[in-house]
Amino acid sequence: METATKALVLQGGGALGAYQAGVYEALLESDSKLDWVAGVSIGAINAALIAGNAPEQRVERLKQFWHEVSAAPAQNVPTHWGERTWVNQWSAASAALLGIPGFFRPRVEPLLLGGAAPVLSYYDTAPLKATLERLVDFKRINRKEMRLSVGAVNVRSGNSIYFDNATDEISVEHIMASGALPPGFPPVHIDGQDYWDGGLLSNTPLQYVLDSFARTRRLVVLQVDLFSARGPMPNTLSEVVERQKDIAYSSRTRMNTDTAAANVNLEQALADLLKKLPARLRSDPAVMALGERMAHQPVDIVHLIYRDKPYELESKDYEFSRAMVEEHWQAGARDMRTTIAHPEWLQSATENGVTTFDLCEPGPGKVRHPGFKAPQAGR
Repeated sequence: METATKALVLQGGGALGAYQAGVYEALLESDSKLDWVAGVSIGAINAALIAGNAPEQRVERLKQFWHEVSAAPAQNVPTHWGERTWVNQWSAASAALLGIPGFFRPRVEPLLLGGAAPVLSYYDTAPLKATLERLVDFKRINRKEMRLSVGAVNVRSGNSIYFDNATDEISVEHIMASGALPPGFPPVHIDGQDYWDGGLLSNTPLQYVLDSFARTRRLVVLQVDLFSARGPMPNTLSEVVERQKDIAYSSRTRMNTDTAAANVNLEQALADLLKKLPARLRSDPAVMALGERMAHQPVDIVHLIYRDKPYELESKDYEFSRAMVEEHWQAGARDMRTTIAHPEWLQSATENGVTTFDLCEPGPGKVRHPGFKAPQAGR
């Protein structure tokens, strides 16, 4: 069998994105081969830092980015100065009021607060542009050494679009467009069109990857999400807002993963059925074309989701304190190393369909949606 295509799929989630960086650090320790990285919002920024650097420089560039965005004085208040929840809220409030170094800063237009200013966002993202231009080699991205895909939304049409170095010349504007979440961040103008954050429609690029990969090769996807669709019933107003955000930005990840798996497995089942037709029908050009379109090599989806701490509240996606950035990074590295240490968790359950592995629950990983297996004749 031809070597598998390995894809890393990164969800949006602002400050929580340090978890993805930790996952990648641990992944690189085990296997330096990565063919494709796809991301939305902060996932697109992490993806660009990975694809836009040589393998030996990627972790260092990720560390530089996450160190810079957690470098403000308010992001470095010692955690022992007060209850952790209040320290985190202070950091988040400071980010909202003063911005984040190397990422965004408040606009100072005098009419902004009155709503009549001719501006389209509360913050200016020029610092992010400078940071990406310094830390990402876009010439390397466009040499296509690794495939890079980032999701955005066309402001006028409301349609999702993916910028992909397989077909597009990727620039810093494409990465910024993927993370241009309104009304905080302004739309990004590219080739006569304006774009917002891809998470407005779908916060995970999994479906794009499944729709776009070469079906003649096996595909292994590591999907790293930052919001959990599942969670407890909230008990306070702050927890209500957090739970609402989790549901909105998880993009129903488990349901989407299962639906994508079911669709691919159904296509493979149809391809298997077409092979059982009489030779006269199998040789029909339309049947042959359909069979080629439906057939798949196996697809394995390994699904990691960040599990937040009790002291993380509704501000967790814009709480860039150094302490939380380091905790998120360490959690990602820990979860990935645990997964790597248990290869028995990741035994594929199909020879030609999709198997998904849910590694975000307590305890061992488990197969969530085994690939389609057609019944044997005579049964």
